[in-house]
Amino acid sequence: MADTAYNSCCVDEVGASNIDAQCVVHYGHSCMSPTSNLPAFFVFGKAPLDISLCCRSLLDCSRESSKPVLVLCGLEYAHALDDLKRATMELCKSDCQNSEIHYAEVLCSEMSPSSSSTAEEQCSQSNGSTHNDGLPADNDDLATLVNNCCNVEGSTRKYNLGGLTWRVSTDEKMDDYLLYWIGQDNSAFANIALTFNKCDIVRYDTAANQFSRDVSHLMKILRRRYYLVEKAKDANIVGILVGTLGVAGYLDIIEQMKNLIKTAGKKSYTLVMGRPNSAKLANFPECEVFVYVSCAQTALLDSKEFLAPVITPFEAVLAFSR
Repeated sequence: MADTAYNSCCVDEVGASNIDAQCVVHYGHSCMSPTSNLPAFFVFGKAPLDISLCCRSLLDCSRESSKPVLVLCGLEYAHALDDLKRATMELCKSDCQNSEIHYAEVLCSEMSPSSSSTAEEQCSQSNGSTHNDGLPADNDDLATLVNNCCNVEGSTRKYNLGGLTWRVSTDEKMDDYLLYWIGQDNSAFANIALTFNKCDIVRYDTAANQFSRDVSHLMKILRRRYYLVEKAKDANIVGILVGTLGVAGYLDIIEQMKNLIKTAGKKSYTLVMGRPNSAKLANFPECEVFVYVSCAQTALLDSKEFLAPVITPFEAVLAFSR
């Protein structure tokens, strides 16, 4: 299948439905967003990774930090994690080093479609107390919305994000860990870094075979997101941009956004236009802000060149809820 009209990380269910496909094989980078109607199989590929250099770099970071290390990676490097574990353990034994290193795992390589009833049930269970329109009852519940990638199971918290899964003890917080990312500085890394923005983060560049602690460009993005939220509060007319036609639950989110905007005393328009750009959005000058409903890895559009800011549904909740 070709890329969708919106991005290359989501399963192209619309294109598959045009040829009456019963299943989709998605090759390459994926955000692992749940599908609506079709089962999907994922082939992530096997990007090359120098195990010995990466292992040395990982142990150096572990020595320099007093925190336990959580190893995360782009899905194209998941094939090398077992080899990296073995090499790290052998090197620790030979160097007599006792390092606390944890590894994330790939959530799955195949996916069944999510029925809307199941998605709604999970949403109601994870979001705690809500109004009848499905919005958070108060700002305390925003924390629940942020942590919807986290489920408590006994004495551990299980995290699922971007196709990766890992467990953390309920006695610990994610802030207590140093995150060691193996892979490119791409949307998957930005998703991790912005979600856990209080963590110490190291990125291992697989091309240059060296690590970098500089994530200042992502923190600038975070500060700009806060600015856009404040700017959105003053908007009276809001455009809801449909950035996906396949990710499970997108229709529910659009309805939630409509209810949220109406409750805030504002007017909304729903727009379907493929991938947004400044020329397309300029056709709707009456919209003072746009809410972009899409998967997590394409939601953060750089809207500096746009006439109006583009925010995510979560940022819309921050801006419009009382």
